[in-house]
Amino acid sequence: MLPKITHVIFDMDGLLLDSERIYTEVTQEIAQRYGKNFTWDIKVQLMGRTQAKSNEIALKLMDLPMTPEEYATETRRLQQEKFKHVALMPGAERLVRHLHRHGIPICVASGSAKYNYDIKVTNYQDLFGLFHHVVLGSDPEVKRCKPDPDAFLVAASRFDNPPADPENVLVFEDAVHGVAASCAAKMPVVMVPDPRMDPEHFKKATLVLKSLEEFKPEEFGLPPFDE
Repeated sequence: MLPKITHVIFDMDGLLLDSERIYTEVTQEIAQRYGKNFTWDIKVQLMGRTQAKSNEIALKLMDLPMTPEEYATETRRLQQEKFKHVALMPGAERLVRHLHRHGIPICVASGSAKYNYDIKVTNYQDLFGLFHHVVLGSDPEVKRCKPDPDAFLVAASRFDNPPADPENVLVFEDAVHGVAASCAAKMPVVMVPDPRMDPEHFKKATLVLKSLEEFKPEEFGLPPFDE
């Protein structure tokens, strides 16, 4: 039986926002210029990482003839134009508004860079304003990126009334490294993976869903949906 959930932490890319698709499109576009193949196996290794770490891994695994600075500049240019039009993931808004309405402390812990975050949430200021706080990959207190637990531990510590124990915090994630980070933080985690992901990666998750629309809050001791 799970302990009582008192706080909730959300990942953002691929979980609340359909931004992982944009990261994929941009990386594929750059890879194809040099006759390289951006495979799903490489994609999985990038998900949940900070922008800098993802760039480093992508350059190495695809052996792209670019300097880290050139790659970072080009990915940033292409991503930022597309991020202006990023969509919400199914069920995201309903769940966030429901938890906020019932007084459940919620926040975001993402590896996203601040400059990308600001563009992604431009059209969703009201929704993201419901979060108590947001912890990003550039946060000085987050010394190590996912799969290390730093982002979730820092995020939990910043609530006005921090959780009594990490096991009282429910994490929502879509990425393998995010699930590993939540487990390292000793927090239960609901995983909403890309359908292409190998089920072997689901083993550490407390619960696996196809969409946030399937989530039933009452199964974790949270208030059920009103409708």
